[in-house]
Amino acid sequence: MLEPYTQIKWAYQLHFYICFRTRWRRGAFGDVKREASLSRLFAEISTHHDYHPLQHKVYHDHLRCLLSLKPDQSISNVINKLKSNMSREFCLEFGLEAPLWAAGYLARSVGRVRIQAVKEYLANQAEHHGYSARVNPPIFRYRSDQPPVLRAAHAVFDLTYHLVFATRYRRSLFDSTLGSELVGYTLTVAGKLGFALEEVSVLPDHVHLLVKLPPKMSIENCVLSLMNNSQHWLGRHHRTALIRAGVDRVWQPSAYAGRCAKVTTAIVKSFLQRG
Repeated sequence: MLEPYTQIKWAYQLHFYICFRTRWRRGAFGDVKREASLSRLFAEISTHHDYHPLQHKVYHDHLRCLLSLKPDQSISNVINKLKSNMSREFCLEFGLEAPLWAAGYLARSVGRVRIQAVKEYLANQAEHHGYSARVNPPIFRYRSDQPPVLRAAHAVFDLTYHLVFATRYRRSLFDSTLGSELVGYTLTVAGKLGFALEEVSVLPDHVHLLVKLPPKMSIENCVLSLMNNSQHWLGRHHRTALIRAGVDRVWQPSAYAGRCAKVTTAIVKSFLQRG
């Protein structure tokens, strides 16, 4: 039995644009003192829970912010901690009836790279790695026929990640046939666990994925599920391929996770600075 992955090393840039409103849309932050207090609480709570605020703006009835998070932090848990702690402290300070915030929130992907650029990069992997001249390039590419749609109660969200895994020792393990089978199995795993694959490019020694997650799932949980399930499946059904590649595990214990979206971090920062 191949040793499962319990933790991995990360290269990541995970930025999120988040907005939540006051209960009944009441104007709770209509003066300088209250705005300053909420800003202070937002900064203190973020620091305490190891979130990294990049920018924020307080409006009279809502808060908009740009956060940098770690792979093990899920959006729903982050927002719950921010809302509950700010609600308690702010209402105590100003004698307001709790809760301060309405149910629900908006959470969207932002990143250094627009999503269309990532899709074009995945589409050009054969050329990028010098396989395009081959009659049968050792690459399998999957693209969902319809944009995946995920839902969560009281939330509007679009959380898309670009993931990259490399094979153990960067050995050439996959061809187009095995890549096709791997993607088919991974689609089954995604369906059972409640996330979605939008695009996948399988190359001999690494895999690119565009995945969409629900707010309750951290990217670390998603990646560990993908690595462990695919390794178990390959060890059970394609052990000879692992023997030929000379590997004792399928993947390097590391991954890249980046956010990609219709708008970039720089655009959102500029928007919040202008107010």
